[in-house]
Amino acid sequence: MASNALQERLIYKLFDYICDNNPDLLFQLEEERGVTPYLHEKIASIDAVLKAHATEPEYILEERCMLALTQDLRPSKYNYIREVLEEEFSATYRLLIEAGTLKYEAVNLIVFCQELFDAMHFSETKEQSKLLYYAIAGAISEYFDKSLAAEEGKLSWHTTAAKN
Repeated sequence: MASNALQERLIYKLFDYICDNNPDLLFQLEEERGVTPYLHEKIASIDAVLKAHATEPEYILEERCMLALTQDLRPSKYNYIREVLEEEFSATYRLLIEAGTLKYEAVNLIVFCQELFDAMHFSETKEQSKLLYYAIAGAISEYFDKSLAAEEGKLSWHTTAAKN
């Protein structure tokens, strides 16, 4: 059986992985107050891996476990959105970084693009698809167009209200 120290390291590594690659999941879990139960359930789910490879050096076992723990978290929609933003909307990407809202807006974009990700069966094998890339870029453009239109509508309303 794996040591408690290894299990604790795996919990911390999994949490760090989710923070860096799946903040949409983290926000959802935080909203539901389910971060700790989720992490412990994930660790419990790899008990067979821990037992089957208990004789391996701990660093190899740790790597094997992290691959198993993150299998359903890959590929990262967050990293994919960030990549498309940086490549296709570089000025907006820089503004979001400067404003400190990149993570927040990327998570909003994941939600906005979720149906598209599902329809195109986003996976590690389809991650390099140009069709997927351009479809997501188009959706991001639509998202920002709607956001801009909403902001202009607010400004228009405020300007009209101020005149009256």
